[in-house]
Amino acid sequence: MRTCLVVDDSSVIRKVARRILEGLDFQIVEAEDGEKALEICKRGLPDAVLLDWNMPVMDGYEFLGNLRRLPGGDQPKVVFCTTENDVAHIARALHAGANEYIMKPFDKDIVTAKFQEVGLI
Repeated sequence: MRTCLVVDDSSVIRKVARRILEGLDFQIVEAEDGEKALEICKRGLPDAVLLDWNMPVMDGYEFLGNLRRLPGGDQPKVVFCTTENDVAHIARALHAGANEYIMKPFDKDIVTAKFQEVGLI
């Protein structure tokens, strides 16, 4: 079964994402900040990461840079999921190694479409 790491400081967002992604046959691992997410990735890389931008301790951008430097860290498909919608943020995320970008709030159709675009389903 494919795994998806959901990284968001909001337990509500993690719960919504879990419900959607489990419906798409993903096994879900959760982290509430980038530092915890990085520790999870060091133990075993997921197939996908649904990543918030603004979080305490380590934000999504910093996590993404650290993930991509890990051995095999170029493999997980990373989809940023955030309220930041200006072109500069999107370009910065994609330049840092994100595969796609989703705006909050999101729903099953949006997540499904983006995961299909990056080849996860």
